[in-house]
Amino acid sequence: MEDIRSVLSQFHAKKRKDIGAVDKSSPERIKGPDTSEIPDVFFDVILRKFKIARQEIALLMLLYRQVWCRPNLYKDHGIGPLNSYADLSHQLGISPDEIVQLIRSLENYGFIETVRAGQYFVRKFFTEELDTQFGQSYNDFF
Repeated sequence: MEDIRSVLSQFHAKKRKDIGAVDKSSPERIKGPDTSEIPDVFFDVILRKFKIARQEIALLMLLYRQVWCRPNLYKDHGIGPLNSYADLSHQLGISPDEIVQLIRSLENYGFIETVRAGQYFVRKFFTEELDTQFGQSYNDFF
């Protein structure tokens, strides 16, 4: 019978990775937090004046970031890129039917307008009055 040491010497020990270490070669590296610039008028006026639900705020901020905070060819027009309702619902964790209702609600407030399904005009200062007050104008896109 073979000696236990000789049998075990044929197998190499698994190297244990440090739990807190990040593998720099892995494609899913953790990157630092990004920031998006939101006008103070949103916090000072819009949240106080309008009774907006949490899901409406989440959708509005998602569309706002796409239009005004990220690279966008149509930024001068205030128009966001095309989105599918399925993508929006996946990002926000709510059903596509609720997305449609939330979009209608945001349109009723005047914060956004649907250009075509999945593409939105988003006001820089959230309401027409505030856009006028702060001198925000848009190129004619309709």
